[in-house]
Amino acid sequence: MIAIIDYGAGNLFSVKNAFDYIGKESKITKDKSDIQKAEALILPGVGAFPKAMQMLQETDLISTIKEEIQKKPLLGICLGMQMLFEEGYEFERTNGLGFIDGCIKYIQTDYKIPHMGYNELEFHEPSPLLNGIQSGDCVYFVHSYMAHTSSHNVAAYCDYGIKVPALVQKGNVFGAQFHPEKSGEVGLQILKNFASL
Repeated sequence: MIAIIDYGAGNLFSVKNAFDYIGKESKITKDKSDIQKAEALILPGVGAFPKAMQMLQETDLISTIKEEIQKKPLLGICLGMQMLFEEGYEFERTNGLGFIDGCIKYIQTDYKIPHMGYNELEFHEPSPLLNGIQSGDCVYFVHSYMAHTSSHNVAAYCDYGIKVPALVQKGNVFGAQFHPEKSGEVGLQILKNFASL
């Protein structure tokens, strides 16, 4: 079972529907025992970084998540991916979970913000989540902030006037700036790959 962590700021049901579609059992939950029993964890996110971190802290799940990622994979999606980093600068400086080194800042580009719509993945570092995917395949983005991190943490970029980290990873922790659950067959393949880790 994959635990989709419910802390009040996620795109929960579309993620669950995607796992249902690929035939992988998942559960939307805020229960520590569910998270401990799960094979893998999903941290979704929609909204603003400071509020989402506050809501996650209020669930008292952060210590449980930190313990569980020592032995099972976690995938952060969109804002959930951004929360994996050390800090964010949306409205104010806010501590993140610190699972991946780096920070989240506003996208500095001449292109329209938010970055919204399909964009191509440009592969950078090998990743098990990219099995069966090709560099140049498209996934769906909706965001105004991006990760600044060491390039060895980046499995794939997208080009939006600047190179935006699209898929990041460190150990058992993975993050998709895009929405795999809204990215058609490519996104479903990424979720299949995650579910098979």
